[in-house]
Amino acid sequence: MTSIDTAFAAASTAPLVDGPALWPAQAHVPSVIGRQLVIDRAEGSYVFTTDGRRLFDGTAGLWHANVGHSHPELAEAAFEQMKRLETYHIFARFSNDKALALGERLAGLAPIERAKVILNSGGSDAIDVACKLARRHWQREGRETKKIILSRQHAYHGLHAYGTSIAGLDFNREGYGTDSLVPETARVPFDDAAALERTIAELGAENIAAFVTEPVQGTGGVNPPTPGYLEAVQRLCRDNDILLILDEVITGFGRTGEMFAAERYGVDPDMVTFAKGVTSGYAPLGGVLVAPRIWEPFYLDSPDTPIFRHGATYAGHTTAAAVALRHLDILERDRLVPRVRELEVVLRDELVALAARQSAVIDVRSAGFLGGVTLAGHLAAERVADQIIELGFISRPLRGNTLQISPPFIVTDDEVRTFVSAIEQAITIEENR
Repeated sequence: MTSIDTAFAAASTAPLVDGPALWPAQAHVPSVIGRQLVIDRAEGSYVFTTDGRRLFDGTAGLWHANVGHSHPELAEAAFEQMKRLETYHIFARFSNDKALALGERLAGLAPIERAKVILNSGGSDAIDVACKLARRHWQREGRETKKIILSRQHAYHGLHAYGTSIAGLDFNREGYGTDSLVPETARVPFDDAAALERTIAELGAENIAAFVTEPVQGTGGVNPPTPGYLEAVQRLCRDNDILLILDEVITGFGRTGEMFAAERYGVDPDMVTFAKGVTSGYAPLGGVLVAPRIWEPFYLDSPDTPIFRHGATYAGHTTAAAVALRHLDILERDRLVPRVRELEVVLRDELVALAARQSAVIDVRSAGFLGGVTLAGHLAAERVADQIIELGFISRPLRGNTLQISPPFIVTDDEVRTFVSAIEQAITIEENR
């Protein structure tokens, strides 16, 4: 019996809690019913609740609201596109003009030369497609044993079947009656290239299709790579003929101070998954950037050319693509990616100072405009995050008793300082309880 099953058996005689029909996501339901914050509008870096609170969005929603909320140009882009064509699929002979234009735009920005672009509805979709394509690649090559997908401890790659299977957060894997929803997956220790090398030797490179990793782990606790780690991973993948898939759902489109974290860390991946930052969350859109070694065999002019069976109803959704195109215009016009590099310095300095002042802060980490504050064990990040909300700011508890920091790119230096100050104030309140 799993830990989840045991907990359920112990709780099965408890009374049911009442609440709205909507089942809250990623929640211990009885802990949130009756205390949910209902957001009904937003502006810039702030969201407003139905009970009148104004909250600084220190997490940019779920890492996505990079250009801030309720941007009128993006609303206009969606409105104008819907009046012309809401969407049309991109299966077989059909396509639509905005999906084609977005594909060209993304290929030009990609950290992969001559990339092809697969579009879908979000990050979890993108991971499923990338993992399937990795296995399809080796099957087409006639190397049928190369099936295993490796990932890292503490990793988060969405919650579709493949994302659940390769998760490095055990609580996202438990309770489904099997160690892995999709067979042939394995995890390696976090940030340890030598351990990856040992795992490859143990499993056999001839059995491994791909290694999937976030350049900077997000939900796992905001964990930047140690210097040299990603370069070592790339070498191991190349030496052992293993595809390298970078999950840039959080880091893509400027969050690390470059358009993609692959550029910041000097990595040359075979595939890159993206989502959130491509539209700042204004439309559900994600996808995969694919290197020539993978896509070229599917483009050969021959009746024997294989088909990769990917595609969903909303892949290449016309309105989502129109929003993405306008969003990329805003990123470039307003120089928001260079702005991230400025904000990175402010955030890093504030976090270092916080750690020096507060003994309850046992570690701080940052990369670009991503930050994590790890608290000592006597403080619960969940309770500190609740106190932060009471002070008018939003953070979020992550794995490892860590608080998330990832505001929109449009914030001021002073807003960053005020946010970190609120975190410190919340820590002090909890310390004195």
